[in-house]
Amino acid sequence: MAALPSSSAAATTNIMLAIFEKKTNQVDLYRPLRNYVAFHYSEREAQNLEDDLQTLKQLRTDLERHSDPALPSRRDLLQSYYKALCLVETRFPISPDQDHVNTLSFVWFDAFKPKQKATQQSIHLEKAAVLFNLGAVYSQIGLSYDRNTVDGRRQASHAFISAAGSFAYLKDNVCLKVSVGGSTTVDLSMECAGMLERLMLAQAQECVFENTIAKGSTPGVCAKISRQAGLYYEEALAALNVAPLSQHFDKAWIAHVQLKAALFYAEACYRYGLELHEKEEIAEEIARLKSGVNALTEAKKNSKGAAAQILDAISKLEANINQNLERAVKENDRVYFMRVPNPNTLPPLPAFSMVKSMAMNEVLDASKEKMFASLVPDGSAKALSRYTEMVDDIIRTQAEKLQQASELTRVRLKEMDLPDSILALEGNFSLPTELKEDVQAVQICGGPAGLESELQQLKDLRRVNQELLVQAEELLQKEAREDAQFRSQFGPKWTRPQSSTLTKNLQDRLNRFAGNLKQAAESDGRIERSVREHAALMSILDRRPIESALPSLARPIMSLDANEDAIVGSLKQSLRQLETLGAQRAGLEDMLKDMKRKDDILPKLMTSTGSHEDLFKKEIAKYDHICEDIAQNIEAQEQLLLQIQAQNDEFSAIFNLEDYRASREKCYKQIQGAIAKFREIKDNINEGLKFYVTLQDAITNVKLQCSDFVMTRNIQCREMIEDVQRQLAGLSFQDNKNTGALNNNYPLVGHQTQRSNPPTDPQPQTPYYQQPPEADRSQTPYFQQSPVAGYTHRPPPYGSAHQPPPPYHVPPAAAAPYPPQPHQQPPVSHEYGQPAYPGWRGPYYNAPAQQPSSVPRPPYTIPGQYPPHQGGYYRQQ
Repeated sequence: MAALPSSSAAATTNIMLAIFEKKTNQVDLYRPLRNYVAFHYSEREAQNLEDDLQTLKQLRTDLERHSDPALPSRRDLLQSYYKALCLVETRFPISPDQDHVNTLSFVWFDAFKPKQKATQQSIHLEKAAVLFNLGAVYSQIGLSYDRNTVDGRRQASHAFISAAGSFAYLKDNVCLKVSVGGSTTVDLSMECAGMLERLMLAQAQECVFENTIAKGSTPGVCAKISRQAGLYYEEALAALNVAPLSQHFDKAWIAHVQLKAALFYAEACYRYGLELHEKEEIAEEIARLKSGVNALTEAKKNSKGAAAQILDAISKLEANINQNLERAVKENDRVYFMRVPNPNTLPPLPAFSMVKSMAMNEVLDASKEKMFASLVPDGSAKALSRYTEMVDDIIRTQAEKLQQASELTRVRLKEMDLPDSILALEGNFSLPTELKEDVQAVQICGGPAGLESELQQLKDLRRVNQELLVQAEELLQKEAREDAQFRSQFGPKWTRPQSSTLTKNLQDRLNRFAGNLKQAAESDGRIERSVREHAALMSILDRRPIESALPSLARPIMSLDANEDAIVGSLKQSLRQLETLGAQRAGLEDMLKDMKRKDDILPKLMTSTGSHEDLFKKEIAKYDHICEDIAQNIEAQEQLLLQIQAQNDEFSAIFNLEDYRASREKCYKQIQGAIAKFREIKDNINEGLKFYVTLQDAITNVKLQCSDFVMTRNIQCREMIEDVQRQLAGLSFQDNKNTGALNNNYPLVGHQTQRSNPPTDPQPQTPYYQQPPEADRSQTPYFQQSPVAGYTHRPPPYGSAHQPPPPYHVPPAAAAPYPPQPHQQPPVSHEYGQPAYPGWRGPYYNAPAQQPSSVPRPPYTIPGQYPPHQGGYYRQQ
């Protein structure tokens, strides 16, 4: 194979065409538009639009003067002005009509025949000229890049693609309106816009071809890209050769396009021939090369006015083709002896387009512009509101149909237990959402295994209360023994009251505490028995994941025709189809909303002179195809549901779904029962913990009162011993006075010395617990009815019964009884009708306040109830 020469069409660098802009006369947009607003709306509205009118005026002035020679700035100006014109079109009817803006006339000269001009009182001429100039500026930008570099060729190609998009937008959206509006120029005709679009695409494809050659791509790829460039040039040439363009363009233009078309066709033949030579398809190679030479020879006949560089490139390419042709002919004559086909009988050369016109809708979209936003004609606004209501009614009706179809699917599938039964067959079990959340909540708080530690807390708290009770009793017993010893020693001279008389109230309260602890221990035992008895039931809650406890759906042990897989497969396929239909419904609903969002007919309403009803009918028809799609979707779903019902019946029969559902429901009930029992036991334990904490506060308070009593009696004891010793020493004291002084120093229990400043307690002793109503006694394990007097009543409520008790601490088991601390006396020594310590209001006891450092708190914190259920302490097990 011969070496690939560098002299080819790629050597035609910078030999491309750019388009000059159209020229215009000066126009004052400000005054006519402002007068229109002031007349049809108000002077105030005109003042509000002053900035927008000035901006529009400045854009037009800059367009006329070419104030910025930089091409990118010129491009941005044209785009901004075109968007402004779109907004003007929707709000200012410009025409010769008396009620319109009729003092504006736009004049534009032909870009190729500058002596020809068009004048119209229509904004369509202005918009068309601006679009033309935008495409022309893009073509100039493309020509400005250095195409000797890869990046320069890429940027040039992109600019030509943008130019093609501008001319395509002109052809598709504005040219027809301009031709209807009156006189126009040839450069704004649909034929010219189409020709310029193909020319720009040809030059963009040519840039791609140059990059392809530079990268060293294969001859086959180069041939396809070259052929497409030639096709674009041929399409442009075809438009230039017919009216109205044939007599409008300079001959040099036509010659340039014709030579480029022949050049790239011959280049494609040359590159394709190289590929054929590698495949040893010599006969076709000869035919292709002859076809390329003939095209170049024919093109050179009409090359008058063409650039010398193009002619030079054609000569070099022709020499290369002839060289390869001569070589191929010799090889065929000497080696292959193939019959050379007629070039006209060969199939077309393959082509591949690497470019397409840029979509300019987003670039030129004026919907986000704020200019003249407040200006909407009243008639147009009312018509737009009515049209919007019509659209809303369609969307609302169709959305309801879609939602009803989705709800129907959900209900029908739930009735058939789908897709849960399929998932169960595959091992993907799932609990109902609410039940699964309950199980997770149980497992988070420790589950059944965590109940043992909470039972241990109950035991520890009970032990702490018992120890505190014993310590309080020992204080009183010790003081009573000392008092009896002195009474025996001094006889009648020991005149103070006996301890048993003074401590009766304290002893009664301690006895009641002891009775309550005994009943609480019995309730604790019932809870422990309940935990043991229901451990098997609650053990299911320890399964992780909980789905492992569910029964499985197994295949039948025996199968007659072994078609289970086929039945399951068809059912799953139907479910997938149903899911696809659901996704389509969601997409259709989004399409409806998106259509409404983009459905802006205000410009048409503002420029329409006919009946609004006709316009509404035409615009509403846009939604017909979506409504038809929705109806087809719903109908297809109904048919599919019938099919799924039949398939599911067969599936249920083979896999015995009735038994599976029954066993699954049984498992659900077992889990629900385990959760209910766990909650019941958990609630009882929490009630027990609260009970022990509250009782501990009460016992601690009584113990402090016992300590105060013992301390007071000790002081009295020392004073009386001194008195008795003075009497025995013969000191003179008056008996009545001494006796009265001694008796006055012996306060009753519950009172303190003047040193601690306690208040008196005139009220009678109040039991800690009130007897529950008859209807509730059998349901209250901690407070069972008992003939034993004492601690059998609940305390009167104090504060809010729903607020949780504070953290508490259990003293160590081996700790010694707490010694009395004279400098830290409790502020109150009353029964439970007094306030507790600040910050807590217990539901069982109204205990007196406790000094912070008098007794350490127990080392426990009460866990919160799980879940928060109302009820008394310790329900019936």
